[in-house]
Amino acid sequence: MSGNVPASTRTLRVLTFLATQPGPVPMERIASAVGLPRSSTYHLLRAMIDEGFVVHLPEEKRYGLGVAAFEIGSAYLRHDPLERLARPLLVQLVHEVGQTAHLGVLHGRELVYLLKEQPPRPVTLVTDVGVRLPATLTASGRALLAELPPAQVRALFPSPESFVRRTDLGPQTLTQLRRLLAEEKRQGFAVEDSFITPGMASVASAAIDHAGHPVAAISVTFRTDTVPPTDRPHLAHKIRQAAKALTRRLHG
Repeated sequence: MSGNVPASTRTLRVLTFLATQPGPVPMERIASAVGLPRSSTYHLLRAMIDEGFVVHLPEEKRYGLGVAAFEIGSAYLRHDPLERLARPLLVQLVHEVGQTAHLGVLHGRELVYLLKEQPPRPVTLVTDVGVRLPATLTASGRALLAELPPAQVRALFPSPESFVRRTDLGPQTLTQLRRLLAEEKRQGFAVEDSFITPGMASVASAAIDHAGHPVAAISVTFRTDTVPPTDRPHLAHKIRQAAKALTRRLHG
């Protein structure tokens, strides 16, 4: 890192690095990650400790995020920024495709719907704001799972008992899931057809944050007889455009 990088930028890079780690880390790893000499990293961490943004674990000789960082994150969540950023994109998507659009996030092995935008004449769906469905069976859930590290997917679905069956369709083993996720990651969107409700299908694509993590998925759900297979690539393109727009809004 060049010497003329502002201290504020160095501080933010330290916070960003710590936020991506599964737990506290040694100072040497922080210095290497942000490109600072060990002495400069030490002084920077001391200042961040004094302000509550970093905590030092002396017995472990490691550093992690402090309470002040947690408070900033909590304030961010209170402002509902994800929904505010995504809603205009969903409204525009519904206007373009004439079908119901959703915003969903992962919660463990489930997909939770945060937003739902409908056309003037919507069809009845099981999906609604707050509804939870098995992530492996929803297009939104798999669009997000496809962006996770394989080890994280394995931890979420360690055995056949981890999989839920609704209509006898969809992956039922980790091997089947991995094969499906690899294909959906390659094409940039996920599709489910009658996995949740017979005669209903969904297409979804994931939005990524600044740290490269999948944050949410934008999806469109429709009756299979209203969107023929030949029209679904165009629908997928529109959904990917919306997800990429949300990624840009999240500085991904």
